[in-house]
Amino acid sequence: MTAREGPERAFLVGIEFRSGRRSFLKNAKLARDAARTRPTLDLLETEIESESNRAPVRGSSKSATSTVGDGRTDVFNGHHSFSVEESVAEFRELATSAGAEVVGEFIQKRDKPDPATLIGKGKLQEIAAAAASAHADVILFDHDLSPSQQRNIEKEVSARVIDRTQLILDIFARHARTREGQLQVELAQLEYMLPRLAGRGIEMSQLGGGIGTRGPGETQLETDRRKIARRMRHIKEQVEEVRRIRAQQRQRRESMPVATVALVGYTNAGKSTLFNALTNAGVLASSKMFATLDPTLRSVVLPSKRKVLLSDTVGFIRNLPHTLVTSFRATLEEVQRAALVIHVSDASAPAYVAAEQQMQVENVLKELEAQNKPVLRVKNKVDLLPQDQRAGLLDQGDTIHVSALKGIGLSTLMEKIDAALTDDPLVSMQLLIPQSEGKVLAQIEAKTHVLSRSFRGGNVRLEVQGPESYLRNLERFNRA
Repeated sequence: MTAREGPERAFLVGIEFRSGRRSFLKNAKLARDAARTRPTLDLLETEIESESNRAPVRGSSKSATSTVGDGRTDVFNGHHSFSVEESVAEFRELATSAGAEVVGEFIQKRDKPDPATLIGKGKLQEIAAAAASAHADVILFDHDLSPSQQRNIEKEVSARVIDRTQLILDIFARHARTREGQLQVELAQLEYMLPRLAGRGIEMSQLGGGIGTRGPGETQLETDRRKIARRMRHIKEQVEEVRRIRAQQRQRRESMPVATVALVGYTNAGKSTLFNALTNAGVLASSKMFATLDPTLRSVVLPSKRKVLLSDTVGFIRNLPHTLVTSFRATLEEVQRAALVIHVSDASAPAYVAAEQQMQVENVLKELEAQNKPVLRVKNKVDLLPQDQRAGLLDQGDTIHVSALKGIGLSTLMEKIDAALTDDPLVSMQLLIPQSEGKVLAQIEAKTHVLSRSFRGGNVRLEVQGPESYLRNLERFNRA
């Protein structure tokens, strides 16, 4: 039988567990109520919710559709904060980013998980029939599965089964371009794979081949585990070498007073588009989730003529696998060291979704011990809002509204970044410089603001304002 050409056909399974849900509804309601105090987003939320209610959940048969409740969950504790419809919509985007074609969806409500199969054998039989009628190649569960649950489900549905974590790991593997990113993803994949070796078939209980590759009586399963453990140790050593080199590079940067500004945010919030708009870096900007995995640093000149390094980072997501946070710690150290964090979010998202995505990002920042950094909140994609709502948006405090794609609000953002940075403060100085010092005069024009200029004999008298680090080098011309 020849393999089917084109993308894999995926059947999605969304799950809502009602037990214990009520204890989390209050927190989610508070988050939504707080978000709704922003009237400009409240109208948008109503419009989007109405639209989503008109769009039925897709399935390949009637049996593949079920009633959906309004449950919400606390984001980083494994409890759903999105409704099951919103969760499946996000999961659909993940599947598309992984290169799959979604051919059907199934939503199941239960009071509590089934220890053996998560959703029960009866429902698995319905899923198996619906997936088979849709000619699905793989069944994707929007939930983490234990190794035994995954094996039991595969036996019932007679198809390949992938859970949420494995799907995210696959997307990361597809998008990693640098050697560092590839190592970090492989480490996370191996950590995921190790407990899933058991029960892969009768061949796993046979003795492995290869002289000197195993101890007496060691099974193939134990040999595979040992190989994976050895590979993991090797990767960790390489990642540590990456961290060492990165630390040396950071020390060299920190020897000069150049602050780092880190972009963080939920995946697909437009961080890379904003990064490109501010730096002209040409980083891949895609609507697919996790298009950016490899860190990128570029120099940016602020309105004060100070230079900063802007860092683009991997996007966060609901229930981001802990193994990925751990594996990408070397990359995310740029956030830990940043003088300022810019939290980019999607202004066009419903208000309560935006509030819960913000909670997701803040929880990852806590895990990185970066929660106390100064933060500017950038609401991106305002060009997607209706004109009347866009006109009512006000930049207040540390919140700025922009459209990275259309260039709206970027000058205001640069001014806010400038004002928020306290490193290398701006100072004023009066200088008397011989006109023969043409190179010095040109540098002053490029690196400072010239407030006044007059000529006296063969000298130029200047009053300038610029970074302290630069003006310190001109003390010999200081005539204050």
